[in-house]
Amino acid sequence: MWIISALLSLALIIAVLVDGFEAMVLPRRVTRAYRPARLFYRSTWTIWKAVAERFKPGKRREAFLSIFGPLSLLGLFGTWVTGLIIGFGLLHWSWGSHLSVPESETSLSTYLYLSGTTFFTLGYGDVTAVGTFGRFLTVVESGMGFGFLALIIGYLPVLYQAFSRREVPISLLDARAGSPPTAGQVLIRLAQSQHLNSADALLAEWEHWSAEVLESHLSFPVLSYYRSQHDNQSWLGALSAILDTCSLLIVAVKGADPYQAQLTFAMARHAVVDLALVFKTAPLSPDPDRLTPDRLGELREAVRKAGLEMRDDPVVDKRLSELRAMYEPFAHSLARYFLFRIPAFLPEKATVDNWQTSAWTRRTAGIGSLRLPEGTDDHFR
Repeated sequence: MWIISALLSLALIIAVLVDGFEAMVLPRRVTRAYRPARLFYRSTWTIWKAVAERFKPGKRREAFLSIFGPLSLLGLFGTWVTGLIIGFGLLHWSWGSHLSVPESETSLSTYLYLSGTTFFTLGYGDVTAVGTFGRFLTVVESGMGFGFLALIIGYLPVLYQAFSRREVPISLLDARAGSPPTAGQVLIRLAQSQHLNSADALLAEWEHWSAEVLESHLSFPVLSYYRSQHDNQSWLGALSAILDTCSLLIVAVKGADPYQAQLTFAMARHAVVDLALVFKTAPLSPDPDRLTPDRLGELREAVRKAGLEMRDDPVVDKRLSELRAMYEPFAHSLARYFLFRIPAFLPEKATVDNWQTSAWTRRTAGIGSLRLPEGTDDHFR
């Protein structure tokens, strides 16, 4: 019996160490189906999401959902630490390590207490191992506990730096694409700048952003649960808006050079498909359709008024539908999983950019007493 107990405790210790290494240190996606971290996130997110769905969509729900990412990370660390303490405690117990207390007081709880004080290097000295193997095991656990905690804590800045790099372009997109960002607003504001070629610089930046999101979120999937600062922004919403914009520039907008749009589309589509694979969210077509023929007509008219022309041809419409089918089902399934909102191609109603509002000004089309200089684009007025 003690052999089985010892093997199980060793298996628990090894499983925790391997899982911690794969989740925090290994810079690539782990395809193995059974992992403690994956089981932890699947179970805890299911419960958290079910509670969040009881809130009406809005600030309270978003505030509740925003807690999950950081809190789950702390919970995962706590689960790993608990697993190691239990593993070493069971190993002491199964081996029958001699302790510096009367034999009548030695029980499984005593061994777990010894394991806990050793792992955190508390050094109380009230319960110590006196046998050769017990002392050896104590030294191993003490060193492992110190190193494990240092390694995990050392990776926290890496996670928050990756989160910050993800959020900066999303904030910059506010003035370029509206709040929430939409492809229609990107085109309208590009038209107002009278430099359609400036789209290349914007799309090149988002090609790089998509590649960075793909790399960071495959290495640290927990980042996908981190919400943006504003309720009407998200990494998935921004990614979808850029894919929408690329689709329109590739096939529908007259005078646009599609080359950079094709490059950005390829990278952004790669990111959304791979992340859907990581979270095992099967493709799901949006219902209702995000761009019905009527809405497409409204988009053409809005873009035309801004100064750009969009091709109005059944072949163009078919090609646009084909491009949308390459990413929309994956983005929609991720949105349902994370409870994100995928923005439309064109806002249903006039919205105000986040930079135009504050806690002291009324949410209107203007920005209170702030006066903008002559010649400022209309959408900033």
